Amino acid sequence: MARSRVLIVGGTGYIGRRFVKASLALGHPTFVLCRPEVGFDIEKVHMLLSFKQEGAKLLEGSFEDPQSLVAALKQVDVVISAMAGNHFNQQILQQLKLVEAIKEAGNIKRFLPSEFGMDPDRMENALEPGNVVFIDKRKVRRAIEAAGIPYTYVSSNIFAGYVAGGLAQLGRLMPPHDSAVIYGDGNVKAVWVEEDDTGIYTMKMVDDPRTLNKTVYIRPPQNILSQRELVEKWEQLSGNTLKKTYISAEDFLAGMEDKPYEHQIGMSHFYQMFYRGDLYNFEIGADAREATELYPEEKYTTMDSYLKRYL
Repeated sequence: MARSRVLIVGGTGYIGRRFVKASLALGHPTFVLCRPEVGFDIEKVHMLLSFKQEGAKLLEGSFEDPQSLVAALKQVDVVISAMAGNHFNQQILQQLKLVEAIKEAGNIKRFLPSEFGMDPDRMENALEPGNVVFIDKRKVRRAIEAAGIPYTYVSSNIFAGYVAGGLAQLGRLMPPHDSAVIYGDGNVKAVWVEEDDTGIYTMKMVDDPRTLNKTVYIRPPQNILSQRELVEKWEQLSGNTLKKTYISAEDFLAGMEDKPYEHQIGMSHFYQMFYRGDLYNFEIGADAREATELYPEEKYTTMDSYLKRYL
């Protein structure tokens, strides 16, 4: 069976570039949306050109020009959105324009909206102000469903590069040298996923009937680890024992109060992950799927292996 033609929206972003790489690696005819605003960002321009050299095709389209989006969509089968949805750059609701264009185009076999973190439908009681991200993602989900657009929702949990490398220390991307803050007792389980693995698993889903109109969680069994377990892995690898400071949930929340709004959003997500355990405090039901079970042939990156790059 011929592989679907895939359009990646947000292909020059942190996770979007992984989707482009994985799509090409798995043999999909790969298209990347080229938006007008990228024209003055030299790094993004050269990234787009590198995609083109690797075999991707660039399609021009603008969210301010709906017909340009429709024209691009009519050339593909599947759309993956990787539009920014973090606390510094929130573009999630822009996808509502994409939903309208997909409806008009009428040919899209599946849409994977920008999610790739915590499942927003399980975050209805999320802490403010971090709940704004989940509220917006739920709005996009409901618009997709109301429009009758076939979908797959992907919950890939923690991006290792943003959190694992710094041992979940706020404001750090590299491991600390001397000490580490531990949230609560450090024993709440979380799920850590290397970003290239998210790319491969996501691309495996696009033609898989088992993931149609489903939420798919990426839960690599060896990467279901508490923060304490992650820190201990680093200590074993580095041979360096860190001084640990334990911070209660009450003190953590109190420390949010004087922070800028954007930082409060990020900290509230840390609270959900490391105090409430919202990445792993539920069973995957019969109406959802788990990626490593669907694709056991894929060898994911364990956190033991991942952390070695920081030595």
